[in-house]
Amino acid sequence: MIGLVLAAGAGRRLRPYTDTLPKALVPVDGDTTILDLTLGNFAEIGLTEVAIIVGYKKEAVYDRKAALEAKYGLKLTLIDNDKAEEWNNAYSLWCGRDAIKHDVILANGDTVHPVSVEKTLLAARGNGQRIILALDTVKQLADEEMKVVVDADQGVQKITKLMDPATATGEYIGVTLIEGSAADELADALRTTFERDPDLYYEDGYQELVNRGFKVDVAPIGDVKWVEIDNHDDLAKGREIACQY
Repeated sequence: MIGLVLAAGAGRRLRPYTDTLPKALVPVDGDTTILDLTLGNFAEIGLTEVAIIVGYKKEAVYDRKAALEAKYGLKLTLIDNDKAEEWNNAYSLWCGRDAIKHDVILANGDTVHPVSVEKTLLAARGNGQRIILALDTVKQLADEEMKVVVDADQGVQKITKLMDPATATGEYIGVTLIEGSAADELADALRTTFERDPDLYYEDGYQELVNRGFKVDVAPIGDVKWVEIDNHDDLAKGREIACQY
């Protein structure tokens, strides 16, 4: 198993930080960045290799690659997304389709979360699941969250921001365990998704899988402090919680 990080996004709502850095390299605890936290989580659960999808300001990640490898004891492979500033992240995850064949824990490059999330996903393996989403079933939901409806027997039924929060089981937090046996089907679903509309999310690719009859499972993460950092308010919250991990 390897780690996989989506770190190609621009994060323009985080300017001036993202004038020169991709969102994943915005600092959240002193010099510690969002990417640092994720790599630290991966190292703590015993991973030794991580692939990172890069695009916007990718030179900053390339410049730090050797230092990050030394700090976390990881071998990093950087994968270029040539459309990072044009298309949404369904295409970005598709760029990592070969990495997924190794079994991966995928983490969005803007999600600050503790290692308990990865541990929860690993503990949920072993009953035939092929894709397991980390799900927050505690948080009060609003319009912007990536909401999920789950059937106890059939798994994910719907995943989208565009639903009534009251109907959702919980929020997908941007971390997924993907078994290599699902790689080809997921890659095909992602291709179908971005070819339909380049602005779609990779979660729309998950929905495409569900629509095809593929079972996508979830693992509730419990009452955990985490945040998706999209703007400066999120960044302030991320800085409050990152130092607690």
